Amino acid sequence: MNLKLHLLETFGAKGSDGAAYKVRAYERLAQDPSISDGQEHWLPTGVVEYRLDDGALIDAHVDGSMRVVHSGVQLTRA
Repeated sequence: MNLKLHLLETFGAKGSDGAAYKVRAYERLAQDPSISDGQEHWLPTGVVEYRLDDGALIDAHVDGSMRVVHSGVQLTRA
């Protein structure tokens, strides 16, 4: 399955390390193979992923808490 990301929003966040971060929210889109007209067609998957401006993955929870996966820094939306 081919996937691509569609930017939904960008926002600032403050890290537990005191630094300011830029967070980007993306919706994952899946390629729709049912239409073969020579163009690419993409469908939303309903999955949103969050990444830092540098591409680092963020673990986001339903309660709004966020954590940078590779460093463990907790983020609070600004």
